[in-house]
Amino acid sequence: MPARNTRPSRSPRQSKSGGDTRSLLAAAALEEFRLHGFSGTDSNRIARRAGFAPQTFYRWFNDKTAAFIAAYQTWEQAEQQMLDALVSDGADAAALVDAIIAHHRRFKIFRRSLRRLAVEDEQVRKTRAAARNRQIDAIMHWRKLSAEHRPAVAMALLQIERLADADADAELRDLDVPPQLAHQTMAALLTA
Repeated sequence: MPARNTRPSRSPRQSKSGGDTRSLLAAAALEEFRLHGFSGTDSNRIARRAGFAPQTFYRWFNDKTAAFIAAYQTWEQAEQQMLDALVSDGADAAALVDAIIAHHRRFKIFRRSLRRLAVEDEQVRKTRAAARNRQIDAIMHWRKLSAEHRPAVAMALLQIERLADADADAELRDLDVPPQLAHQTMAALLTA
């Protein structure tokens, strides 16, 4: 599948509300995907949510997948800012886990679409891999770890991510796993 162009070279135009058009469309896309998933969202609704005419969408994104990638990058930045603030404030592992789980719960429909698209679409998979690498770098920075720890951090990140999604999607309840056990496991992974 050919790589999609998200047109990053275009200079951002300012909208009436002061934000640049592409960022406003990405934020609107994130909200639409959060509420309706990838399959339940269309470009017209994204444009209207952002306050633009539907044709504006295609000035900034080639297709809905490109908008999904921009929405994912917006989601990733929000999560990273939240976690950076918690780490700066000296939050313990339990507080970090609570924040991660709350973030995954709020975006569970979006994350379901992410998991599906990461399997089906190479560009989404590459974008997700890049995001995970940034998360690994952040964890290594927070914990002051050397490069030799990178594989272990990657394994912990994947487990934390999967457990947070399982909590959000009620899979733990379906398996009679107490949520607190998952929380403790995630906290142990963060501190290991």
